[in-house]
Amino acid sequence: MREYRSHARREALKGLVSGEGIAFAATPILVPPAPYFDLAGEEFGARMILTTAADGAEFCLRPDFTLPIAMGHLEAGGATPAAYGYLGPVFRQRADGPAEFDQAGLELLAQPDAEAALERIIRFARDVLELYAVTEPRVRVGSIDLFETLLAACNMPDVWRPRIRARFGHPEAMARLLDRLADPHKPTEGPKGMPVEDIADWVRELMLTSGLSLTESRSPEEIAWRYVEKQALEAAQVPGETIALLKAYLAIDGEAGAALGRIADLAIHAGIDLGATLEVTHQRLAQLRNGNALGALTFDAGFSPRLDYYTGITFEVTGRDGAVLASGGQYDRLLKRLGAKSDIPAVGCAVWVARLEKEAGR
Repeated sequence: MREYRSHARREALKGLVSGEGIAFAATPILVPPAPYFDLAGEEFGARMILTTAADGAEFCLRPDFTLPIAMGHLEAGGATPAAYGYLGPVFRQRADGPAEFDQAGLELLAQPDAEAALERIIRFARDVLELYAVTEPRVRVGSIDLFETLLAACNMPDVWRPRIRARFGHPEAMARLLDRLADPHKPTEGPKGMPVEDIADWVRELMLTSGLSLTESRSPEEIAWRYVEKQALEAAQVPGETIALLKAYLAIDGEAGAALGRIADLAIHAGIDLGATLEVTHQRLAQLRNGNALGALTFDAGFSPRLDYYTGITFEVTGRDGAVLASGGQYDRLLKRLGAKSDIPAVGCAVWVARLEKEAGR
């Protein structure tokens, strides 16, 4: 009986991702790994399962559906509104489960009405949770736009903004950076004031005399440029009140309405106008809260996927044991990062089938 119910749920789930107006995506299992390294970084790359073809070409087993779907959409023109659904295996090295597991999801690309597209994605998440009888979901929400608006308004040298943004969603890395900015160390000893070419020669000599390879790691020229950049950064001090503001913002985590109230108070105290972005965030939370079908909402100011092409709202639904059952959000920068001439609206949601089955079996 349990197997029958599981099969019936899977068929119903397939119906949710292949209904009217949805193109069921049949992405290849073997895909080029380069876009994942370029867009998702080394941390994600370390979890991919790589293989080499007979001709030496490198591939990876499909670690997700979103990137191949976006690439295929771009190859088809990119500007035409489309909805893509999927259900099938993805492959990642994991510490807490098998390397192969099923995911399903819905991706809406180039939709003319971003609010309606997000509403459709939220409805999809609700339908999946209802299908698997998830009665006590916990929803964590974050806003990339809100953090980026705050960061743009902060008093600091511009050189630091992209570096701080790159660590958003990486709590440990962000904490280390802000702590270092709060107590900047003195510039390291070295050939301060030398032209970069002379610094490269100096580094090359040090590497050779130390028995280090000039080809198996960063080149002397790369090290020299990094040294010059580091000195420039050390000279660009971030005011202490800005560091305190960022730390206070990132520490906000709690019931969604109260959390946004604390953010509004923080911004007013700092003399920063978050008005329009904060209002949009309230609207997005109202969409998520509609009918309360997704359960209680927590807003975590530091929550974000570790991918810089995400924009706007992101959300994550967990079950009783804390496992992620569904995650979604807006990622308007992805297609431009893949080669489009401008940002193209995009929003999606992925669900973990085995975890949903476990939740349904409780």
